[in-house]
Amino acid sequence: MTIFSIRLPEDIAGDLKKVAQQRGISVNKLTNELYAQLLAEEAAKQQFLAAQLRGDPKKALRMLDELDAMGI
Repeated sequence: MTIFSIRLPEDIAGDLKKVAQQRGISVNKLTNELYAQLLAEEAAKQQFLAAQLRGDPKKALRMLDELDAMGI
């Protein structure tokens, strides 16, 4: 596992702590979930763009439907 240190403004750090407490998880777990969601969204975006570039509009539209169902 890698240790990754970041600097955050105090207000954002405080908000993250509050959200983590409300969810009953650690700030570490919360940030892991946020990073995983961001990476999944980026991967989906790249897949969509690749399908679009290949000229497969039906696949691209299916992917948009799937993203919409995921709330992305």
